[in-house]
Amino acid sequence: MRMVFDPTEADGLRATARDAALEDPTLAYVLLDLADRGVDLNDCRTWDDIKAERSIEVTPATGGAQRVA
Repeated sequence: MRMVFDPTEADGLRATARDAALEDPTLAYVLLDLADRGVDLNDCRTWDDIKAERSIEVTPATGGAQRVA
């Protein structure tokens, strides 16, 4: 399954890529690739998969505080 962007969204990604090209060419490349090819949902991983792969332990916030990365 592949998620693709409608023409207006794809044009927006391309415009953002042009704006970012001089400061962050890697980001520009990724945005252009997303605009052209979309996202292959079969290759996506969940947060749980990434945590298990990297042995990340997440502890719940205490006292109602919210932890932000």
